[in-house]
Amino acid sequence: MLVLFDTPAGYAIFKLLDEKKLKKVDDLYKHFEDPEDASRMVKLKHFHKFEDTTEALAAATASVEGKMSKGLKKLLKNVVSSDVQEELAVADAKLGSVIKEKFGISCTASREVQELMRGIRLQMSNLVTAISEEDMRKMSLGLAHSLSRYKLKFSPDKVDTMIVQAISLLDDLDKELNNYVMRCREWYGWHFPEMGKIVTDNMAFAKTVKLMGTRSSSATTDFSECLPEDVEEELKKAAEISMGTEISDEDILNITQLCDQILEISDYRAQLYDYLKNRMQAIAPNVTVLVGELVGARLIAHAGSLINLAKHPASTVQILGAEKALFRALKKKHNTPKYGLLYHASLVGQCGAKHKGKIARVLAAKTALASRVDALSEEARTDVGVEHRQIVERRVQFCNDGVVHAISGTGKARAKSETVEVKAEAAASYNPATDSTLSSKKKRKRSEVD
Repeated sequence: MLVLFDTPAGYAIFKLLDEKKLKKVDDLYKHFEDPEDASRMVKLKHFHKFEDTTEALAAATASVEGKMSKGLKKLLKNVVSSDVQEELAVADAKLGSVIKEKFGISCTASREVQELMRGIRLQMSNLVTAISEEDMRKMSLGLAHSLSRYKLKFSPDKVDTMIVQAISLLDDLDKELNNYVMRCREWYGWHFPEMGKIVTDNMAFAKTVKLMGTRSSSATTDFSECLPEDVEEELKKAAEISMGTEISDEDILNITQLCDQILEISDYRAQLYDYLKNRMQAIAPNVTVLVGELVGARLIAHAGSLINLAKHPASTVQILGAEKALFRALKKKHNTPKYGLLYHASLVGQCGAKHKGKIARVLAAKTALASRVDALSEEARTDVGVEHRQIVERRVQFCNDGVVHAISGTGKARAKSETVEVKAEAAASYNPATDSTLSSKKKRKRSEVD
């Protein structure tokens, strides 16, 4: 029996000298406790050394995926093919099936082979004398770094990490922005309380406070950059008769700095939203067409990654984000929720309240299909998303208007909403004599007796 053993430095082919000892699995480790016993158990037949780190990385990647690298194919063709009658022991059963299909060599990957591999690994420095133990350690460390860097760079699961982080940061910015705006309105409200009802927009409020300072300077301040003319006139009139208290210059300075923070966070939020929009269109274009950038990004973040979202069935996609309500309903035996994060999708919002659950179910089914296309397709196309969005829009229009539209594509019969008129002459007249199942003769006898 031959043994295929891969090392960070290259491939090794060992010859198993005593196959009878392989049957005793529990005692197999005893034959590798010292180098002399190991040399009596296996013997190195051939060693193929890697030329550089690139070849070692390619071999390690192929080994992880259960495939054969170019160096392994060349080694098996030159060395093992001459001993076709012998069996080849490999560590991976998937790799063994590939070798058997390619070269016709019988391969085995049993528990005994795993124990044999462990023993060879223990005495590898003594069995493979072509490379020193120090060089083997350096090659192992370099290959580990290269393999980790390769997985981090080319793994498809890591690409959508940017979306998960961006949508989480966007939600955090919204919370902080709301807290800052609320604090600014309350703080400046002590000085000019009437302004809160006049200027309702938060960004316009922060810009106005930054321009005006104290309310006494509102008459000489130009608010044309941030306010309409009618709102500006109303603000100046209210400033003259305001009931607010007087504040110091230091207070105005701190409030102005808070307004600067609000405007900076708002600008960064707009920039982050544009970044998230571009990333979603590049990574999940079909999901973006169906539910939008924000809802699609929240679905991906809640599932963990795009590939995890693609693994979820439509029923799970429908209630993503409503897990607490689901388990509460199951515990109390109430009705389960009909939607989770999909409630915020524009298509669900277009229909009435009694049809939202129905549209959420249809949208979840289409979103599940779109996520699988985005995760597994090699081409970034939006054909599936556009087609499915048209189907959901027709369903929404049917629920709102009560008019049946073509739900499927061309080639299928179009459903039509036609009223059915029943003609008077075609309707059967009512015969009261048919109500009784008894014959008329028996009825006459009973009437005579009475």
